Amino acid sequence: MSTGIVFHAIAAIIYLGLTTVLWGMLQAGKPMETPERVARWVLLLALVAQAVGLDALVLAGGNLHLSWLLALSVAVWLGLVVFWLESLIVKIDGLLLILLPIAGMVTLFTAIFPGSHLITSAAESALRGHLLLALGAYGLITIAAVQSVLMAALDHHLHHPQGVVDNAGALKRAIGRVLDAQPPLLTQERLLFRIIWIAFGALTLAIISGGLISLATTGNWLPFDHKTVFTVLSWLTFGMLLLGRHLWGWRGRIALRYTLVGFVFVLLSYTGSRFVIEVLLNQG
Repeated sequence: MSTGIVFHAIAAIIYLGLTTVLWGMLQAGKPMETPERVARWVLLLALVAQAVGLDALVLAGGNLHLSWLLALSVAVWLGLVVFWLESLIVKIDGLLLILLPIAGMVTLFTAIFPGSHLITSAAESALRGHLLLALGAYGLITIAAVQSVLMAALDHHLHHPQGVVDNAGALKRAIGRVLDAQPPLLTQERLLFRIIWIAFGALTLAIISGGLISLATTGNWLPFDHKTVFTVLSWLTFGMLLLGRHLWGWRGRIALRYTLVGFVFVLLSYTGSRFVIEVLLNQG
């Protein structure tokens, strides 16, 4: 059994164990402040384990290996790192109720299905660095999209509370408790824009590095293909959102719409390239 599988399994056990404890206390109506503080440091242990697992699976043998699950694991890890750092400054521990089960399932499935594709074109360190930057940007944008959906659900809950009536079903009551435990919308909005700023910076560096590599190898700045088009569209979308935030104070539903549109462009870029490689070219 490989190191990557073992450490992903360890991370999954920690994530799912914390999920069980925190959800159990929520359902019992017990205060969660003390276990949340402990969970923050236990979470750090899981992040270290997952990082070791990702290093062993993604960068095995000095090469670059990727799959849908590994890309998702990277996205979850990056999102949790941002959350952990932010939690040292602002009380956002309620997000653990949602992030932990997602992280637990992703790392568990990665441990069970660790298969990946060797990216043969990433033999050179410059290209490997470019691909890792792009992967990091895509992962953070995915987390931003999840965060925006959560904010939309919380906004809806504030106007139409779930599970507050006596005949509400068990599922609605559980959803209502989880949403009630979430940080305020303004706090989550600040977190969302921090994630977007980091993702935008990583995406900018990925586009620049990709352009330089393309210029050195083909003489063209960027190839005109679907991947480049959708990536640039995503960059323009997030750039406009950040500019609108700075100049006109864009927030709320406008920010959520722009975030989801930018995510769709990234998704089309990644899934489109995988479709071309795996289906049209019969590779991977």
